[in-house]
Amino acid sequence: MNLLLFTGADRLDETRIAVHDRRLQHLLQVHRAQPGDTLRVGEINGLMGEAEILQIDDKAAVLAVALDQPPPPKLPLRLILALPRPKMLRRIVRNVAELGVAELHLINSYRVEKSYWQTPALEAATVREYLLQGLEQSRDTRLPAVQYHRRFKPFVEDNLPGLLAGRTALLAHPGEHPPCPRNIEGECLLVIGPEGGFIPYEVEKLRDGGCQPVSLGARILRVENAVTSSLSRLF
Repeated sequence: MNLLLFTGADRLDETRIAVHDRRLQHLLQVHRAQPGDTLRVGEINGLMGEAEILQIDDKAAVLAVALDQPPPPKLPLRLILALPRPKMLRRIVRNVAELGVAELHLINSYRVEKSYWQTPALEAATVREYLLQGLEQSRDTRLPAVQYHRRFKPFVEDNLPGLLAGRTALLAHPGEHPPCPRNIEGECLLVIGPEGGFIPYEVEKLRDGGCQPVSLGARILRVENAVTSSLSRLF
């Protein structure tokens, strides 16, 4: 945990916070924190700064905080991702937050099993926890926006036009396509399919909607690696 995140609910007053949950356990077990120690802190969706531990025991840690720095800027990106397998979801969502994606849309696809949409990993509190882990790692405070679209065709026809307005729209898909651009300028929308890629019908719908297919190379990547590879090229 490179940044201890807190919310208004943790505030004791304008300058002090108290933490009791896994953050306390991390301070005790990993940092072996003692009164007088300082660490990096940030208020969720707010500023970052430093905090001094005033007191700490197995019940709570009280810290004096001073916030004076903005979080790092988000990538100018809307990421559209076919819902991954539940076992991969945690890593991908955490990576999305860690890499600075501003907005994530999870969509359906023919190759997305219906059971994926029933996983407890999609519960709001669980997704938020995954995002917070990514923010803690990368020292960021602003939570990415996450939206869910359970029907592919209505998403492409009704939602996609507004999402890609004024943006370069790319579809990372295996095949003979132009290479994914590097160091792109301006706002971008990136679509990545499920394991095995989108089916031809879905590719055509996305192309008709304004997305340009691009290649990440000859190798077929796991979804989580496709996300990281795409973002490293684009930004």
